[in-house]
Amino acid sequence: MSPGKILELKNITAGYNGHTVLKDVDFSVFEGDFVGVIGANGSGKTTLLKVILGLVQPVKGSVRFFSRGQKQGKAKHKIGYMPQITMFDPKFPIRVSDVVISGLSASVGMLKHFSKEEKQKTDQVMQRMGIRHLKKKPVGELSGGQMQRVFLARALISSPRLLLLDEPNTFVDKGFEINFFEILKELNRKMAIVLVSHDLGMIFSHVKTIACINRNLYYHDSNEITQELLDNYNCPIDLITHGNLPHRVLKIHQHNNETCGDCMGGRGKDD
Repeated sequence: MSPGKILELKNITAGYNGHTVLKDVDFSVFEGDFVGVIGANGSGKTTLLKVILGLVQPVKGSVRFFSRGQKQGKAKHKIGYMPQITMFDPKFPIRVSDVVISGLSASVGMLKHFSKEEKQKTDQVMQRMGIRHLKKKPVGELSGGQMQRVFLARALISSPRLLLLDEPNTFVDKGFEINFFEILKELNRKMAIVLVSHDLGMIFSHVKTIACINRNLYYHDSNEITQELLDNYNCPIDLITHGNLPHRVLKIHQHNNETCGDCMGGRGKDD
């Protein structure tokens, strides 16, 4: 039996203030998928996630959700979302446990009280992420790696069918990095995952398929790094190679007939 479709984007064009960021994008996600979405600065990676979440309304095209082959409204479709940590104001006065349990707000409403069971579930998710001892600590006092675990816990608390991760490896500390991807591997047995990253070398061995975004979307039904993928990507990719010293090999490319400065040791940044 083939896996059921969860999400379908059809002929999507979207952008901001009259500027087109995504054009004629088709993209589908099925049960069990683990898709790595890569692209250059401003290519539309984050915009793609915002279209899925309904935070950006497309100029053209449709976004459809499915359950057991039947079309389903977004309101009934559970989506876990972990945003970039840079989008969060660390000065905002909120505790770790409050951030995590806020992931249930879509189902209970912002002004309703959380039940005892929901608070217990919050404790369980924090325990799993190794942050339960931080539950009363202000989020602004956490390290980058700790904060990343908090937002992953928030994304998981609603037991979503689809998990969206926006640059999750940006602040993951090295001590948690391996455990982080092991957690994602385990979660992928229960939910589909779409992971946005500029660092292909970090994610390619973990994802199952790759989607390259450069205004349009190019989908590759494997995680193999091919010349076609590199040509379509058209921006620096971090490739990890073996040798006596750790190093990267970046594909040479040009912008306006000049070699891109990002290739001289920099990395692509977020959209």
